[in-house]
Amino acid sequence: MKRHINKVAVIGSGIMGSGIACHFANIGVEVLLLDIVPRELNEKEKSKGLSLEDKIVRNRLVNDSLAGALKSKPSPIYHKKFASRITTGNLEDDIAKVGDVDWIIEVVVERLDIKKQVFENLEKHRTPGTLITSNTSGIPIKFMNEGRSEDFQKHFCGTHFFNPARYLKLFEIIPGPNTSQEVLDFLNGYGEKFLGKTSVVAKDTPAFIGNRIGIFSIQSLFHAVKDLGMTVEEVDKLTGPVIGRPKSATFRTVDVVGLDTLVHVANGIHENCKEDERLELFQLPDFIKTMVDNKWLGSKTGQGFYKKIKGDNGKSEILTLDLDTMDYRSKKSAKFATLELTKTIDKVVDRFSVLTNGKDKAGEFYRKSFGALFAYVSHRIPEVTDELYKIDDAMKAGFGWEHGPFQIWDAVGLEKGLEFIKAEGLEPAAWVTEMQKVGNTAFYAVKDGATYFYDIPSKEMTKVPGQDAFIILDNIRKTNEVFKNSGVVIEDLGDGILNVEFQSKMNTIGGDVLAGLNKAVDLAEKDFQGLVVGNQGANFSVGANIGMIFMMAVEQEYDELNMAIKYFQDTMMRMRYSSIPTISAPHGMCLGGGCELSMHADKVVAAAETYIGLVEFGVGVIPGGGGSKEMALRASDTFRKNDVELNVLQEYFLTIGMAKVSTSAYEAFDLGILQKSKDVVVVNKDRQIATAKAHAKLMAEAGYTKPVKRKDVKVLGKQALGMFLVGTDSMEAGHYISEHDKKMANKLAYVMAGGDLSEASYVTEQYLLDIEREAFLSLCTERKTLERIQHMLKTGKPLRN
Repeated sequence: MKRHINKVAVIGSGIMGSGIACHFANIGVEVLLLDIVPRELNEKEKSKGLSLEDKIVRNRLVNDSLAGALKSKPSPIYHKKFASRITTGNLEDDIAKVGDVDWIIEVVVERLDIKKQVFENLEKHRTPGTLITSNTSGIPIKFMNEGRSEDFQKHFCGTHFFNPARYLKLFEIIPGPNTSQEVLDFLNGYGEKFLGKTSVVAKDTPAFIGNRIGIFSIQSLFHAVKDLGMTVEEVDKLTGPVIGRPKSATFRTVDVVGLDTLVHVANGIHENCKEDERLELFQLPDFIKTMVDNKWLGSKTGQGFYKKIKGDNGKSEILTLDLDTMDYRSKKSAKFATLELTKTIDKVVDRFSVLTNGKDKAGEFYRKSFGALFAYVSHRIPEVTDELYKIDDAMKAGFGWEHGPFQIWDAVGLEKGLEFIKAEGLEPAAWVTEMQKVGNTAFYAVKDGATYFYDIPSKEMTKVPGQDAFIILDNIRKTNEVFKNSGVVIEDLGDGILNVEFQSKMNTIGGDVLAGLNKAVDLAEKDFQGLVVGNQGANFSVGANIGMIFMMAVEQEYDELNMAIKYFQDTMMRMRYSSIPTISAPHGMCLGGGCELSMHADKVVAAAETYIGLVEFGVGVIPGGGGSKEMALRASDTFRKNDVELNVLQEYFLTIGMAKVSTSAYEAFDLGILQKSKDVVVVNKDRQIATAKAHAKLMAEAGYTKPVKRKDVKVLGKQALGMFLVGTDSMEAGHYISEHDKKMANKLAYVMAGGDLSEASYVTEQYLLDIEREAFLSLCTERKTLERIQHMLKTGKPLRN
């Protein structure tokens, strides 16, 4: 049976339910969002003379919940217009509508009796064959479908999204005792392909995979923190980005999620996993009990492990909970000699061996925590899953870990990991020792561009399933390398398509990256059919190397700076005017020069989570790598469809002048950075390089022809320039912008107006590039510009005047 999901019903509109509804709307699915009917009027409704029978009252809970979700930050939706795909209603008036949907998702309160009551009502209206799933985070599936029909049970299972549903990729699928294999296979594929998730089929055990391991990891730290005499700040320093985990690390993450949520799951595991060899760790330490009693639950109650206050000077300060005194105090800095040794190690996976060899408290912390983690995950097989890679997938997708437990164990070495386990007085699962005996010294291996894992029953390395839709650059980088310098690696993706992957810090664009881009175009034009610019790092590119610009400007090496900027511009133009199709594959942050590169490619295949924009105003300059020219060109192309040319140009001008950055790839279409006529968005970032390759191949096979250089860019000259200058004068006079802001805006205005031409004219791209470069260089002579660049280099944040 071939299924299509055109419409879903989400039952329950709380934070999770509204988030799930929004994410289905994100991918183009029609959503019916239902919740209960209020039992009493609120004060506002009473003042309006409304009754409990009025529709606005009956749908109040669902409408208020959805409205609150849509206002939340970060937003659960890719674009505000996508919210129109969601229809709201209530479970009394509208429950019959579930008969028209393809999938019903229950997201009500975590109480078995309530869930069973909801399922009983839904079954009265559900069409046989319709998928029906629960977003439970731990209630056994086998209990929820008791008493339901054979058809219901066949199409019923758990589908556990992680909050927030848009951003966290884990999608746990938990079969019930009678769930059909067809349903499991469909949901596994749908989660990955359409929802953009990492689908993991888990066994029906308490907390499933992600929360079972994740809560153990946190609870283990709760119990160890006092034994090691560590502060909240020290633990968060050691469990954040340095080991490839979110900035919120451990205690900040608990504050965001809510301590009550963590306690609920921990108590559930403690009550229902009596045979867990580390059961004692799921008991709450005294300081957690005190926090719960005091309702110090985190962000939702205004204080948890951290507390934000306003000082006497009116400035905000974040205090930290002292776990010994249970009083809040000023934050303390956390420094460790071991961490200093990793500052020059860019790849997180290469840091683990250094961190665990540390001679200070940090080294001891890592050995103890990893030893406990390694032992625990080994014993969860086959309890929660039969395949070890699923544990790693769950932790990476659900908790934002860059590397899963078994990948970390591989990084420190099997023997070392066993030493850490033994030092904690623990034992690994028997299968680990057996794996060692048969000669395997690692849990993973890469062969022919594919990842293999140690399969416990067969005692052999087995290919991780589902990789055929992906291209994993880590797996092909060495074997498929065509060229490499300090800034890029160029890989052969097969089928005549090359990929150029940035390797600089935060993928900044400097001389070596530009040289690599030009080399990639040379190679592709000579021996290949197309070129993709893509990587699988945290971000596509944060922009040009401003440190290089700063040094040249300080040394007043303006000729060299002019040459460097021209080289950047020329490289962007090569991306556009090469004889092979060029595809940019941005994701994460794609700022400044990264945005300019994408705007000059023949096509952009953007990940949905792409935050793209021209942000050069933040460092005191205008876009100088073709970005200012490109916005003028795109405005010109829009003129043909719109008579109000000055208004159109002003919109493009403001996109740069306000340093607008999209909060998703879909918003980038509104900014004119992505173009609906040619650019596409992929929801699953893991598929992005493969999709970009497919587009490059398709364009090449369709008979790609090198574009003709543009000579028809319409600029408005003095008419537009005068309008912009009057505007910047008014803004400065009203103290909305600084004197330097005005200088930047005026320089940008000059470029986008095409200079002070006496009348509207048609110019070449090169004409605009030349005046763009001149404007950029003139701003580099300004003291304020150098101050802004220096501030950005020191803090990573723009300086606001």
